[in-house]
Amino acid sequence: MLIREIVQQALKTRYLTREAEDQLRQLLRSKYDSQDLQAFMNLQNAVMEGQVQQESRPFLDNLLILRDDKLSCI
Repeated sequence: MLIREIVQQALKTRYLTREAEDQLRQLLRSKYDSQDLQAFMNLQNAVMEGQVQQESRPFLDNLLILRDDKLSCI
């Protein structure tokens, strides 16, 4: 599975499962192309903007992290 496929599913469902996060971590340790990198950056932005919720971090926690330190929360 490619990074961009996982990202596409998360953007479609507006939800990132723990399993998908684990897969992303593994895939990011190996070689990937510029399309996968761009897809991952798009996912990071979607999470920061509240468009995608992470199973590992409930939406409310994401908002608190962003408000407190003004940094990304992925």
